[in-house]
Amino acid sequence: MADLFMLAALCVLISVAGALIRAWRGPGRADRMMSAQLIGSGGVGIAVLIAAARSEPAILDVALVLALLAAFAALAFVKTVTPKGAGDPEADEAETP
Repeated sequence: MADLFMLAALCVLISVAGALIRAWRGPGRADRMMSAQLIGSGGVGIAVLIAAARSEPAILDVALVLALLAAFAALAFVKTVTPKGAGDPEADEAETP
């Protein structure tokens, strides 16, 4: 069963290689960010598969940290791309009469 998990991890790694190419050659910042998100998700998937293959729960903790970092990276990207203060509920309340 461990060999099957390692084979699946290898398949995910190959698909992440395509995202690396897209991150390198992407025409825009959004394309690069989406490929970075795919790389992060692939890293989480690979870590989970390796944890299942080796029966090591510590690797699952690493996968959880990677997933949290990917979520924060996406939020930071959206915050830098949108206009200043866009989506801020406190600023929206101050502007309404």
